[in-house]
Amino acid sequence: MKKIFVLCICLLTLSCEKDKYDVNTYFDKAQQDSLLTNIITYIYQKAPQSSNQTRFQPQYRNFYVGVLPKFSIQNYYIAPDSTHYFFVIRPVGGLPFKRGVIGRYKLGKNLMPTDFEEVVNTPHLDEKVVKERGKFLFNELIKNGNLDKYLSMKHYVEWPDANLIYDKKLNEWVAPRPESIQ
Repeated sequence: MKKIFVLCICLLTLSCEKDKYDVNTYFDKAQQDSLLTNIITYIYQKAPQSSNQTRFQPQYRNFYVGVLPKFSIQNYYIAPDSTHYFFVIRPVGGLPFKRGVIGRYKLGKNLMPTDFEEVVNTPHLDEKVVKERGKFLFNELIKNGNLDKYLSMKHYVEWPDANLIYDKKLNEWVAPRPESIQ
């Protein structure tokens, strides 16, 4: 009887443990929407009439809020050093496919990311495949701190590649300059 009681307590404890890669562990629904809108501002097309310098201004926020239902935070993790890791699924134009975006940042005030970096983007894929491959890449990024050994796996990673690299100052994918190609 004592063993059954201890087993029940262990099972109950394990079942109550929160998933450390679930955004619900860290933020309530309203915070998630605000955070995802802020991430979208970095990873999606710029609002009409905005630029890299102006896209975060309040007059453009409605554009990003309007596309919020097309995006989802698939995985999320806050590391002990306060680095926030994310895996977001996003639309691909008018296509039925999706793309995964795996990245990291530090969190500033008002749930605004700082030091934002898109580490990789997946190719356009069926959403189920994006979820599987993105989760793998997300876990590897947390474990290794980078995804360098997976960059040649074109069925997992579309960017970065020889044609596009992420510029953390501009917060967008750009063609590499000759001096940055080694």
